[in-house]
Amino acid sequence: MLLGMLVLGAVGSYLYQRIGDRLVQGRADLATAEAVQLTVTAQAKFYSTDKTQNTDALTIAAQSIIGEIAGTERSRYVVLSRLSTNVSSFIVNPVVSGEVNASYIPEALETAVAGDAANQKVQIVSIPLSGEAEPVPCLVIGQQVDLPVARGYGIYYVYPLQRERATLEVISQIFLSGGLVLVLLIGAVAYVVTRLVVTPVRQAALVAERLAAGRLTERMVSRGEDDLASLATSFNAMAEGLQRQIRQLEDLSRVQQRFVSDVSHELRTPLTTIRMAGDLIYDSRTQFDPVVARSAELLRGELDRFEALLADLLEVSRFDAGAAVLDTEPTDLRRTVAKVVDGCQQLAERKGSRITVSDPGVPCEATYDPRRVERVLRNLVVNAIEHGEGKPVEIRVGTNDDAVAVVVRDHGVGLRPGESGLVFNRFWRADPARARTTGGTGLGLAIALEDARLHSGWLQAWGAPGDGSSFRLTLPRAPGTPIGSSPLPLKPVAAVTEAAG
Repeated sequence: MLLGMLVLGAVGSYLYQRIGDRLVQGRADLATAEAVQLTVTAQAKFYSTDKTQNTDALTIAAQSIIGEIAGTERSRYVVLSRLSTNVSSFIVNPVVSGEVNASYIPEALETAVAGDAANQKVQIVSIPLSGEAEPVPCLVIGQQVDLPVARGYGIYYVYPLQRERATLEVISQIFLSGGLVLVLLIGAVAYVVTRLVVTPVRQAALVAERLAAGRLTERMVSRGEDDLASLATSFNAMAEGLQRQIRQLEDLSRVQQRFVSDVSHELRTPLTTIRMAGDLIYDSRTQFDPVVARSAELLRGELDRFEALLADLLEVSRFDAGAAVLDTEPTDLRRTVAKVVDGCQQLAERKGSRITVSDPGVPCEATYDPRRVERVLRNLVVNAIEHGEGKPVEIRVGTNDDAVAVVVRDHGVGLRPGESGLVFNRFWRADPARARTTGGTGLGLAIALEDARLHSGWLQAWGAPGDGSSFRLTLPRAPGTPIGSSPLPLKPVAAVTEAAG
């Protein structure tokens, strides 16, 4: 509607201006033609008058001639005044036919008439007339006449444009009323068209939201053969394609999950047999030569890694199948941390790292699954020791009204930018060139993240090259309770201060 109002305003202004110009031009054409005839008549009467004995007689004659030319109607006024170029000593005072006197004649028009004796000069001025509330636009036409004895004078015809102004007022009212009606019609048409266009688009948005929510059977209603119907048909075809692809991916995911689960279960039986044989060979390694004895030790180590990998794969398959459940009980998180630290002391001593625990001095009780949380913390502490390059490992425990948290901090190689979100991916390694025979199974942090999510908690990572890394586990005090904020910061205070500086 705003655009329609702007267009109608521009078109209406242009048409109004053009109509006004044409009205004035038409009136000017008639007036100039009439003024030529009246000037010829006045000139002839001035030449034929015999009242030239003195100024008074010539003035009386001029008044009579001007009165005859002006007529009795108020359609025009006539003014006779001396030109500025007249040097005759015979002076006739200005003669007027009505209320318009010589003072209303523009000086520029008088100068133009005085400088051109052969042609008419036209100008539009506003003149106050009796009976009118405001000045009336008037067309003033000037031309030279030659008075006996008195010589050059200017005769000016003043044509009020009252009728033209009234006509323009009527036209402006018609334009305004017609424009208002057109704007209302444009608004009605715009409303109808908008409803026709927006309703299907809104339906498409609603269907898209339902599709995003998992309701893959939702479709748009398609009617007719217009562009909107084509849009609905294309949208439905896209939805069907997405549904088909999603079902294929779901089937493939189920097959993969079933495959991992079946393979993991099926491998346990032969692995048990291999384990028994490997233990027997390992126990008898002192009877073998050094090469075979070393092979027995390597076999035992790889069997340990193989068993750990199978256990992790089984756990991952439970998460993927949604079969993982919690066995929760109220527990003090400090007790779980102490148990994990005791179990990792030998590894820390072997790597040359010292583990320090910051106790808040108040109970950090929450309801969680101790076995799963212990597994998460053990994974974090072991990773910190293995990647800490023999430097201290710091563990902090904290609590607030909503949650409890543990932060495990090392001072080793750290993480490069962008790797803090990748460390929880399955089988991801910071250095792809490292062999798979070193380190863990590659599933520890992925399982830890799933354990944290199962508790409705957070597991987050931070790291910087050469400055080590920090992992934070945050658990709600009660299952299902939303966590407002973690009791402990993820980034070390020194790193935060350095980044701010």
